[in-house]
Amino acid sequence: MLDACSKVGAAFVAFSPLARGFLTATLLDVSTFEAKDIRRAMPRFEPAHHAANLKLLDRYEALAREAECTPAQLALAWLLARAEHIVPIPGTRDIAHLRENLGAIDVRLGAELFARVDDLIDDRSVSGPRYNAGNQAEVDTECFEESMGALNRVMPPRVST
Repeated sequence: MLDACSKVGAAFVAFSPLARGFLTATLLDVSTFEAKDIRRAMPRFEPAHHAANLKLLDRYEALAREAECTPAQLALAWLLARAEHIVPIPGTRDIAHLRENLGAIDVRLGAELFARVDDLIDDRSVSGPRYNAGNQAEVDTECFEESMGALNRVMPPRVST
């Protein structure tokens, strides 16, 4: 998909680039979700999976500090460094978050730091599927493992060395 978009000059829109808020490193307690929060039905936010995924955040936050940015900016900068036709669309209702997200444009990831982010959060480290089986059958999206494997094969990152 990414290779095809690149070949025809089309943008690839990266949906939910902050992992439903997880990559902001502020979502530490899933028991605080409101009753209608859609993340309650997502396996990655079930207590056991969420606890396993929280173990990634200390190292992720350290990478953000090294890049001199916030965790949210690191996620967005990683996508922007992937390829020029990838367009992340983070959602927010908060102007401060919007400003923070826009700051990702100024984050520069060197090849080594990019690779460490790439290695930290991938199909081997993330616990739980994106959607439960019922919801997965209703959405037109690929699985994390498939999309990341394909991404790494066809789109080497655009990072400085």
